[in-house]
Amino acid sequence: MIISANDVKTKGVSLFTDLLSKFDELVINVRGKNKFIVLDIERYKELRANELDLAYLQTMQEVKEGKYKSQTAKEHLAELTNEL
Repeated sequence: MIISANDVKTKGVSLFTDLLSKFDELVINVRGKNKFIVLDIERYKELRANELDLAYLQTMQEVKEGKYKSQTAKEHLAELTNEL
């Protein structure tokens, strides 16, 4: 559901409670452009968990493919410093 920034301004955050009981997410449109997404916290937690699961799976795939290196903390810090 798309709502305008003006609706949020005039009706306040209580508008979110009403609409999120009917829709999974709300898009806030500012000056004709979709700018923000509002989710209830449970939906956010679910999406975040999925994102973290995907990152874990990608990392494990890279380890399986040998796309990593072992180094000491000192070596790692030196590498980071050199890249800056």
